[in-house]
Order: sequence, then C-alpha cells, then structure tokens
Amino acid sequence: MTAKKKKKKSGGIFWKLLFLIALAVFCFSMYQLVTIYLGYKQGVDEYHAVAEATTVQSSEPLEVVEEKKDEEGNLIIPEEEEITVNPPEVDFDALKAINDDVVGWLELEAIPSISYPITQGEDNEYYLHRTIKQTYNFAGSIFIDSTNASDFSDCNTIIYGHNMKNGSMFGKLKQMYESGKYKDSKYLWICTPDGKYRYEIFSMQYANVNSDVYTLFSEHDDQFGVYVDKMAKQSKVNMKTKGLSKDDYVVTLSTCTSNESMRFVVQARWVGTYK
Repeated sequence: MTAKKKKKKSGGIFWKLLFLIALAVFCFSMYQLVTIYLGYKQGVDEYHAVAEATTVQSSEPLEVVEEKKDEEGNLIIPEEEEITVNPPEVDFDALKAINDDVVGWLELEAIPSISYPITQGEDNEYYLHRTIKQTYNFAGSIFIDSTNASDFSDCNTIIYGHNMKNGSMFGKLKQMYESGKYKDSKYLWICTPDGKYRYEIFSMQYANVNSDVYTLFSEHDDQFGVYVDKMAKQSKVNMKTKGLSKDDYVVTLSTCTSNESMRFVVQARWVGTYK
C-alpha cells in the first residue's frame, strides 16, 4: 500500500470517528433535554392534579372579616374598589392529607397561573427540589422561609419559588414588572385554613441575594417602618401605595434570575381578611 493510500485511509477513519463522537454528543444532549422536559411536565401535571382535587373557583361574594384602615380609621382600599377576582376555595383537609407541611395557597390576580399550595420545611433546602407530594423534582415547591411563622403573622414572610423556563412556579412572576401585569391587578391572595388574606403589591425590584429585602423582624417597630418605606422607594415602579406603615404585614415573593447573584422580588402588604 502506498503512503498516499495509507494517508487517505487514516483520514477517513478520523472523520468517521469525529462523526460518531458528534453523534454521541448530540444523542446525549437530546436525552438530557427530553429528561428535563419530562421532569418539568411531571411537576406541572402533579400540581394540576392537586389543584383539580383540592380547589374550586367561586364567584360567591366574600364576607369581610377585617380590612386595613389608616390612622384616621379610613379604609386603605376604598369600598368602591370591588374585588373582581375571587381567590380559590381550598379544601385544606384534602391538602393536609397529601402533605401536612402545607400552610396555605397563593394566587396572583394578574397572573392566575401562579396558583399553588405553599409549604414550609424544617429548612430552606427540603422543598427547593421536592413537590407537594415530597417527590424529587427540580421545580420544587412554593415555600415560605423555615424561620417564618406558618400562619403569616410575621412582619415579613418570605415566599420562595423557582423561575422555571416553562413558566411554572414563579417562572412568570417577572411579568408583573417586565410585561406590566401589575396594571391588570396589584393584588394577590393567600388562603389559609383561618381565612383568605388579600395583599396589595407595593414594590417590585431586582435584589442581590444578600439584600436587606430578606430581613426578618420580630416586631412592628420603627425599624420595620423604615424598612417598608425603603422597599417601596426601591421599587422599579411607583405603585403609589397609600398608608404604608410599621403596622403592615408584608409578604416577599422571591425568585431567581439569569444572574446567579440577583433575584426578582415582589412585595405586598395585607389589606383585608375574608371568608
């Protein structure tokens, strides 16, 4: 065999080998993508099944238990501003039977697809990648900080959720700011066995993972009042919220962004309890 033929043969083997390697990499990448997609779908399907089994949407008028008033005794949310989106009716006995760690149900009026049970674990790692049925799934659960009171009675209750690429969990939360969904409604609901709590959004911002956004407070003191005012001023949008004070009860919804060191945060304060 001549040197020319040997060179041609070795060149052919090289290109075949390169093709096989590229094919293997492609197949492995496709396998990973399919696995990720099926994992996302499994998580979404599970939550849809739970929602179908434990919640119903009701158009019945809500009965007022308590509404927030200002220092002069006037309602923070005027009576003429009617509730146009009712929160879900949640069967908490059924939810507790699925998972006793369930502490409530969250729903955003402007983005009704953000409608999920809220869990609380012994730490902030457990539900990071576990569903309400406590099965492993990257999507995890919507959960409150492990150090918060489970009845949302703290000054600031932090609620975490993944920014999923398929839009599930808190994947659409950034639409409140980026797509102007807050113009459709600036309210969200947290339903618990004790009542339906309505919250008014007063701040939307991008915050560093070490930001004081995540500060927890033991009492409604002046320091907390300064915090609430600061959060409102840091908002990307002036929500023109009236009557913010140290007496507010705040929930902080937090999700990740494409920047590992940054989070997108939506904050709202309690304005009424209904049943």
